[in-house]
Amino acid sequence: MSEEKLLHIITEYFKEKIFENHKINSLKTHSKLKSYKINPIIVKYLSKILENDFTPIGIAKALYYPRILGTSINTSFGTRIQNMFVELGLAQGSLIKGMDIEFTDKVDNRKKWCQLKSGPNTINSEDVNPLLKKFTTVTNLARTNTMNLNNSDLILGVLYGEEDQLSQHYQKIDKQFPVIIGKEFWHRLTGYENFYNKLVSNLDQMILNLDTEEFFKKGYIALAKEIEDSDLFDFE
Repeated sequence: MSEEKLLHIITEYFKEKIFENHKINSLKTHSKLKSYKINPIIVKYLSKILENDFTPIGIAKALYYPRILGTSINTSFGTRIQNMFVELGLAQGSLIKGMDIEFTDKVDNRKKWCQLKSGPNTINSEDVNPLLKKFTTVTNLARTNTMNLNNSDLILGVLYGEEDQLSQHYQKIDKQFPVIIGKEFWHRLTGYENFYNKLVSNLDQMILNLDTEEFFKKGYIALAKEIEDSDLFDFE
C-alpha cells in the first residue's frame, strides 16, 4: 500500500473510530446522570467555580467536562489504535500473553513482539517491574520453544512523542528491552521513514475541520436537564 493511501486510511480511521465515536458515546452515555458517581460537595464547589453559582448547568459542566475532555477518550485510545493496526494488516494480535501485537519490522525485517503504550509519560514507577517481568517471561518462553528471538525483538512501542521525552520509567525498561517511540516506531511498523510526521500533519488538519461545538453543548445541556429533574440536589 502506498504511503499516501495509508496516511488517508489512518487519518479517516482516527476521525471515524476515535473522534466521531467519542462524540457519539459522549451523547449516548456521558450526558446521562446515571453514568456518574457523584460527590455532591465537590460538584457544588466546581459549579461555583464554573458558573459562579450552584446551578444545574454548573453541576452538569463539573461532571461532563472532565469525562469528555479526559478519561473517556484517553482510556480507549490505545485499544483503538491496537485494533486499527490489526484491521489494516499492519500487525497481528499477539498470541503471547503480555504482548499486544506482532509485526515484521520494516527496518531490520525481523519479527517483533510488541506491547503498546500511548505516550512518553504513560507509565508509573510501579508499572516498571511488572512490564520487565512480562518481557522476561516471553524471553524464557522463547528459549523453551527454541524460537528465533532475542531481546531486541521484544519492544515497547510508544505511539507518540520523542525519545528525549521518555520518562525515567521507560528509560529503565529501555536498558533491557528497546523502547521505540514516535517516528521510529511508525517507521518500523509501516516502512515509511517520515510517516509519523506526515500523519501528525494530516491529523492536525482533519481535527481543525471537525464540527464539535454543538455536540459538546448538547451533551452538557441534556445532562443539566436530568440534574434539574432529579432529587439529588435542591436548587431553591
